[in-house]
Amino acid sequence: MAAISSLGVGSGLDSEGIISALLAVERRPIDLLKQRTTDTNTQLSSIGKLQSLTSTMTDKANALSSVTLWGQKAFASGDATAITGSATSAAVAGRYSVTVGQLASSQTVTSNAFSSSSAALNEGSLTIELGAWDGPPATQFSPKSGASPTTITIGAGETSLSKIRDKINAASSGVTATIVNDATGARLSLRSTATGEENGFRISAAETTDDGDAATGLSALAYSPLTASTTMTLNQWSNNAKAMVNGIQVESKTNTFDGVADGLSFTVAKASATPVELTITADNSAVKTGIEDFVKAFNELATFIKDQTKYDAASKKGGVLQGDQATIGFQWQLRGMLNQNSSASSTWSRLSEIGIAMKADGTLGTDATKLSDALAKPDELRKLLATDGSTTANSGFMDRFRDLGKRVLDVDGSLQQREDALNEQVKRNNDRQAQMETRITSVEARLRAQYQTLDTNMSKLSNLSSYVSQQLSLL
Repeated sequence: MAAISSLGVGSGLDSEGIISALLAVERRPIDLLKQRTTDTNTQLSSIGKLQSLTSTMTDKANALSSVTLWGQKAFASGDATAITGSATSAAVAGRYSVTVGQLASSQTVTSNAFSSSSAALNEGSLTIELGAWDGPPATQFSPKSGASPTTITIGAGETSLSKIRDKINAASSGVTATIVNDATGARLSLRSTATGEENGFRISAAETTDDGDAATGLSALAYSPLTASTTMTLNQWSNNAKAMVNGIQVESKTNTFDGVADGLSFTVAKASATPVELTITADNSAVKTGIEDFVKAFNELATFIKDQTKYDAASKKGGVLQGDQATIGFQWQLRGMLNQNSSASSTWSRLSEIGIAMKADGTLGTDATKLSDALAKPDELRKLLATDGSTTANSGFMDRFRDLGKRVLDVDGSLQQREDALNEQVKRNNDRQAQMETRITSVEARLRAQYQTLDTNMSKLSNLSSYVSQQLSLL
């Protein structure tokens, strides 16, 4: 007898429907586990967001605990067209009277006029040496410490004025060359690349074939005011910038003065006949911004916790983290810290005294007047916020918030442990689902075998009944 190829054909029953209904009953626990996993993953997402917001608050609290934030100084110039600058926390608040005598400059010399930039000189070499002239008038040249003379070889095919210019510029000698064309012809202009007295220069020339005339050939590009035969013209000495600071003469090889006073740096742009007043004051803007950033980060965290743990009576639904002990415990720690005292400052003991207080909804509000008054006393404010005390009682509030954030985010912290527990729960659910899927596969195979057997037996009975009926009809 041929095998039954489709369940129910032999029996006339809806075997597929019966099996599907039975398997649906078997799958109900799996569906419950899947929903539980979905809910747990939603909780994990919320815990992740909570950790991120906590990390941000911790960073903002830590920023207010930073030594570099406190004691910053602001720089102001009485004439920003003459002097600009900056001040670090090392600067002393006060005023500086600065008169700029001269700007730093580079030495510049120019050759006599040649017919054109392609005019040929002759082969040989030029040697450029950096150093300081004692002039004007110059009587002595002092080579620059640590610098070596640069010799530039001018070979065949390199004797034109333009080629010599290019050779000088490629030599990294501390001198740059340009060609300036005027009504009389092309002139080679040489300029030291750096300003300052020590960056002056002298040039010596050696011709392969000496024509005996210092005014022609490569000799025309030699420069030394100590040599009478020099034909190059001095346009500008190399000079240091010079200024009087509170009546004291100071110099710099550039137009920027560093280290004249601790934490002070200023750059001069022009000479000033009258003194320019520089003012250094305490700059509390960074501290104010830091406090505002912390309040914002705290409020975002507090609002998130409130939304995630609340119960909505209208919808009769709770937040994702309603009843989550780790989250609620952290919320109470945050709120409790706002009501603590600190002995770190002799002026204030509570955050509310400097204008930072908790509102009815659990977020922070700021009193602009109180905060402004507190910023006017930066030393005491730093103590209240940023003191790293030996105990909680004598520690600053930002140190406390920073440490609380670090504790709950630590590998053994409450938020991290809660995340680990939820991840473990998801893993257990997934493992259990896999086990149940295996069992249901086995159940389905068993049911199909049973109904296949039923179909076969019912088919046999049906055939037997037909045979008996046929035989009886022949009697």
